[in-house]
Amino acid sequence: MSEFVVSARKYRPNKLEDVIGQSIITSTLQNAINNNQVAQSFLFCGPRGVGKTSCARIFAKEINNYSENEINDFSFNIFELDAASNNSVEDIRNLTEQVRIPPQSGKYKVYIIDEAHMLSTQAFNAFLKTLEEPPPHAKFILATTEKNKIIPTILSRCQIFDFRRINIDDISNHLEYIANQENIIFEKEALNLIANKSDGSLRDALSLFDMLISYSQNEITYSSVVKHLNLLDYEYYFKITDNIEINDLSSNLLILNEIFENGFDGEYFLQGFSSHFRDLLVSKNNDTIFLIEKGSEIKKKYKEKSARFSPESLIKALDICNDGETKYNSVQNKRLLIEFVLLKIHSINDIEKKNDFLEKDIPNHKKTVTQKQSINNQSNATNQKEDGGNETAVLNSQKKEIDTEKLAEQKMYLNNLEEKKLKTVSNNEVIKIDKLQSKTFSISEQLDKLNKKDDIDINVIKNNTNIRFDALDLQKCWTSIIDDFKSKQKNNIAIILSSNNPMIKNDNEINIFVNNLSHIELIEDEKYTILNYLKEKLSNTNINLNIEMIKEENKEKIPYTNTDKFNKMIESNPLLNELRLNLGLDPDY
Repeated sequence: MSEFVVSARKYRPNKLEDVIGQSIITSTLQNAINNNQVAQSFLFCGPRGVGKTSCARIFAKEINNYSENEINDFSFNIFELDAASNNSVEDIRNLTEQVRIPPQSGKYKVYIIDEAHMLSTQAFNAFLKTLEEPPPHAKFILATTEKNKIIPTILSRCQIFDFRRINIDDISNHLEYIANQENIIFEKEALNLIANKSDGSLRDALSLFDMLISYSQNEITYSSVVKHLNLLDYEYYFKITDNIEINDLSSNLLILNEIFENGFDGEYFLQGFSSHFRDLLVSKNNDTIFLIEKGSEIKKKYKEKSARFSPESLIKALDICNDGETKYNSVQNKRLLIEFVLLKIHSINDIEKKNDFLEKDIPNHKKTVTQKQSINNQSNATNQKEDGGNETAVLNSQKKEIDTEKLAEQKMYLNNLEEKKLKTVSNNEVIKIDKLQSKTFSISEQLDKLNKKDDIDINVIKNNTNIRFDALDLQKCWTSIIDDFKSKQKNNIAIILSSNNPMIKNDNEINIFVNNLSHIELIEDEKYTILNYLKEKLSNTNINLNIEMIKEENKEKIPYTNTDKFNKMIESNPLLNELRLNLGLDPDY
């Protein structure tokens, strides 16, 4: 029985052009050899398993013009030193003594110092002179994974080559070549998964490859790789996003439970989920799809799935996942946190549909406003005439047109929504009607508000057009608005309105002065509700509501400290200060 040789050794490259994923470096080294411009010292740095030592050995062989038959005879001209175990000053002194002796055969003595960052500072200093001005027959190649630990004086004496991580397609193609050489049955997706798991290291990928061959008996399938390496498959994430698209939260909770039962950590799931949304986002553009570190087949799938989501929704989902990762280690119930993250991502879909509807409805609303202005002009004209029957007829006709258009728009949108939902049905399953009703509830609510506003304006026109009002009428109406918000449990807006009295400006202009921008935002959210209430109660459709922030110099200073509060009390009763002085009291206590 022949001795087993691992793939990383068996398929180690013998020529510079055979090195995987480092074409720029290998071509530079080959040109230096061809042009006889070989420097005295080199530094090969980069991640593990990307070909640093292999390139050093091939380069040492090439500059000595070794043939395949001569390599064993002249291998004593190539010296490899493990700096992890030979890192003292004495070891470097022994090396410098050997450097003086010229090679018996061949042109150069080549010293390969692996893990060079492990040398001590004293050893580096002892090596400086030899590295800068070695004998003509000596060449040095330092290899390290941590370039930052090499002292600057060493760096300045070397030609530095930065080896990069090997991309997934190159690793996958190399694994495919080895599998064909070894007569291994494989699935392309399985090799892509091994390449992705190796994190840019070809040696790690070959180690996983050998292990999986032993596990699956010369057949590597996608399912066996996922099972043996205990990976959270990207198919899980695709299923979750598919369910997000149709708003099937219950199925996603079951998938999440399956993930936890398989032993995956919640933080690992969140990290993968964030990466999934990031990959969906970058795959929306052909110029950035190469940023996905996955195989070409998976990239195509990401490209197809990303078309179903808007960039804004993907960015929101990324933000939600990132927030969940930040809070993960600080919460007790970690599963509840992840379920809440999933719930928030599901809600993005509903918010987008609501916004889409409002955007569709804005042009119709503007059209309605124009029609109402036309109604107002016609009603003013008819008021100048004695014939009041024409006014009622015009109003009824215009109101019917408004109602008909609004109803048609509502029906069209609901029909489109229902058709879209029915298209997403899979596996002959029928989506329950109550889901559709729950999704259209907010839409109907918005339509009710707009219809109510139309009715208010038209009723005001019918009853009495633009009655003038005074500050007392406004204050009574304002109190009613505050009570109405309190009854609806909207205490924040009620407190703001009660602390900021309105002022009448230019008959129909009502101004409100608030303390900060957050108050402006809260009032703006309820502006149309307040405005409609004022128009109805004060019987005036020309009322306009302006919200302004009080300037800093006009703001009343609020007393915070005990001294400030006491000074405020003295302003209303100066005798309190005399009492304090007589008793010898300090207002700070």
